[in-house]
Amino acid sequence: MTISLRAVSVAAILSFGALTGSVFAQDNPMVGGAAMFADKNIVENAVNSADHTTLVAAVQAAGLVDTLSGPGPFTVLAPTNEAFAALPAGTVENLLKPENKDMLTKVLTCHVVAAKALSTDIASMVEAGGGEHVVDTVGGCKLTLKAADGKVTVTDENGTVANVTIPDVIQSNGVIHVIDKVLTPKM
Repeated sequence: MTISLRAVSVAAILSFGALTGSVFAQDNPMVGGAAMFADKNIVENAVNSADHTTLVAAVQAAGLVDTLSGPGPFTVLAPTNEAFAALPAGTVENLLKPENKDMLTKVLTCHVVAAKALSTDIASMVEAGGGEHVVDTVGGCKLTLKAADGKVTVTDENGTVANVTIPDVIQSNGVIHVIDKVLTPKM
């Protein structure tokens, strides 16, 4: 009888987990104090991260919610609120103005690659490239990827180096890598 009761308990827990989505979050790291669910898309997860409120506001202002909710696959390099706060004073406020929507869109799409690239994929590309790999973004920017000692860095066309602080946050339409800098297009 104990085995049957145990089996029923395990089945109930797994059923509840499947209904609430918690089973899907087990393999994903927490981001901004929130669980990230592999069965949700990039936007559905990002809105729950306390560390990405500026990014979410920018995605909304640029009109990119539908795109990043779409099928993908996408790799999103997601700067934190701290990364945005480190930009020169007034930069974020200016980018969020309706008249600067095109520039905001360009900046944001320089953080998106039209493929699903996990950190292991990036490490393989870097190794095959002899120590670095250049990737084109949706926004037309060229980013240089490097991987060493289990860490991935991303360098934009202006020489800004972002560290991937939380890799491989799996989404239903791709993957998010949290970064500590805002990448900008060549001016």
